[in-house]
Amino acid sequence: MHEPPSGAVYAIYYPMLAALGVPVNIVAMVILWRGRCGLSRCITLYLLAMAMADLMVLVTAVILQRIVPIYFPDSYLSLTWVCRVKNSLLYICTDASVWLTVAFTFDRFVAICCRNFKLKYCTKKTAATVVATVVAMSCLKNFGWYFIYEALYIVNNLPWYCRIIPNFYTSPWWRAYSYLDRITTPLLPFAVILFLNFFTVKRIVAASRVRKSLRDDAPPGKGPDPEMENRRKSIILLFSISGNFILLWLTYMVHYLYFRITRTYTYSGYNDPVFVLEEAGNMLLLLSCCTNTFIYTVTQSKFRDQLKMMLMCPARLLAKCV
Repeated sequence: MHEPPSGAVYAIYYPMLAALGVPVNIVAMVILWRGRCGLSRCITLYLLAMAMADLMVLVTAVILQRIVPIYFPDSYLSLTWVCRVKNSLLYICTDASVWLTVAFTFDRFVAICCRNFKLKYCTKKTAATVVATVVAMSCLKNFGWYFIYEALYIVNNLPWYCRIIPNFYTSPWWRAYSYLDRITTPLLPFAVILFLNFFTVKRIVAASRVRKSLRDDAPPGKGPDPEMENRRKSIILLFSISGNFILLWLTYMVHYLYFRITRTYTYSGYNDPVFVLEEAGNMLLLLSCCTNTFIYTVTQSKFRDQLKMMLMCPARLLAKCV
């Protein structure tokens, strides 16, 4: 089915998601760009890149792929070549968003578990190189999606809408490409994030026990351990972002495994349970592009202070004008 999901739920949910997600990601980008959140330049660069990728996912997946077809079904954005470009951009932005989360998780793993390697890896220069590599590889990997779609029908010599070419499901090359896409996003990121977080937690527990025993042997009257406090804030941020990613992508994962195992490639309609499961997975997946800013607000006190300052600026300007 080439048309977007119809119904009041979709017509309300996606505009609300765009109205919420686009501004909060822009605000997060501005705050992170100013660099006054008390985070290292390395972490700030990863979070800034993640916010930009999430914003692009919202633009391509929510606005162009969902809202425009629902409210403007016969616009020129439904031309086949535009449809191809939109789908390719969607895969590119989604891959970049997912793998930037993995890159951030790996960076924190190195910072906590690999002290010697940390000095060389956890730098702004390395972070910039990793971000550029992730974006370039996402573009290279998903370029093939442009050629998977063909026109659904032709009117006045103009090709309209997209449908998947027939041999996509039968050609071994296209099947391999599809499997590679799903393995790299999100199966492999799931495994990598869980693996890295497991060893990160293990290292934190061991280090905390050592530092606690040392402080117990030290003279009384010392204040809070600043090293443990900084580590605690970093871990809360890491686990919040990683946990949010895993939870909101889980439904999408369940649907993918189900339709691959059962080979359910078509639906009887919008009320088909498999279609409902797929769309629920997509809705939660897209919701994950809006939540990082709220995570920063909850876990980072300096980010909250910067957010309050930004929210108060219009009121201050208005008060001066009056």
